[in-house]
Amino acid sequence: MSDSKPGKTTAIVAYITIIGCLIAITMNIEPKNAFARFHIRQAFGIHVLFHALAILLTYSGYVYLSLPIYIFYLIIWVFGFLQVLNETTKPLPVLGKYFQKWFTFIS
Repeated sequence: MSDSKPGKTTAIVAYITIIGCLIAITMNIEPKNAFARFHIRQAFGIHVLFHALAILLTYSGYVYLSLPIYIFYLIIWVFGFLQVLNETTKPLPVLGKYFQKWFTFIS
């Protein structure tokens, strides 16, 4: 992708917690970068999914499932982060294409 270099830093910031995602959104306001936007959406989806599952498990009483959730989160986070480092825009398995559809407000 030709315009990935300028957006690489922004994309990396997006994977550093949900706060990093919010910072990356503001970093990508002007100039807009398609590579960064793709990874901001992926990272935002990863973080929101993790927090939603954590809240759900906490209030449902299935706290013993937290370890598999952490492992799942770590695996998809590493997958996404490696995509940034390799400067590719391959969506996450299963959920990545949905993250791109659901988070269109991130432009």
